[in-house]
Amino acid sequence: MAGVKLREEWLALLADEFEQPYMRDLSTFLKARKQAGAVIYPPGRDMFKALESTPPECVKVVVLGQDPYHGANQAHGLSFSVPKGQPIPPSLRNIFQELQRDLGIQSPGHGDLSTWTQQGVLLLNSVLTVEAGQAGSHQGQGWEQFTDRIVAALSAAEQPKVFLLWGAHAAKKGKNINRERHLVLSAPHPSPLSAHRGFIGCDHFSKANTFLEQQGLSPIDWQLPPL
Repeated sequence: MAGVKLREEWLALLADEFEQPYMRDLSTFLKARKQAGAVIYPPGRDMFKALESTPPECVKVVVLGQDPYHGANQAHGLSFSVPKGQPIPPSLRNIFQELQRDLGIQSPGHGDLSTWTQQGVLLLNSVLTVEAGQAGSHQGQGWEQFTDRIVAALSAAEQPKVFLLWGAHAAKKGKNINRERHLVLSAPHPSPLSAHRGFIGCDHFSKANTFLEQQGLSPIDWQLPPL
């Protein structure tokens, strides 16, 4: 994929992937969609923001989403997150509801989760692009294979991690995670369609911190700064 800029730490793990036929096909697909006038989210500068924000050696928790938000000005390269000033999407409202129920943490009044990334939370979608107004429109084009490789690389690392798999798409990513080394927690997707079938009440945030502390690692401060 021409012009890709990644942190050196991620390139050391993933450089070979960009030479694979599936990634060349994905690049061709994205260029063709743009030339056809499709509006693609997030903007190109934010496509790999999850990887830019959290170096692999700093990852302690992986939050796996599905694909980016497909509304204007929502997606900025971090799963479930939206920039400050944007309305909080329903799925993220449910995440904040579970945070309050689990740990007593109040909603910050915005949806920007980037502070988590600075503490070692990798906010990774299974698919890294989407077309405006068309959820799932870039599924099956190669992104899933690329993000599988990211998950495999993190699983192979020595430092124990927590993988939070929310929804069926994320659960598929769990098949190759070393569960003897890492904690894998699964729950229904936090969307309004499924959140009350087990996401609300899953205690994933407190369970993640308990595991990290048991491994001698600092817990995540899930409280986001207010506006």
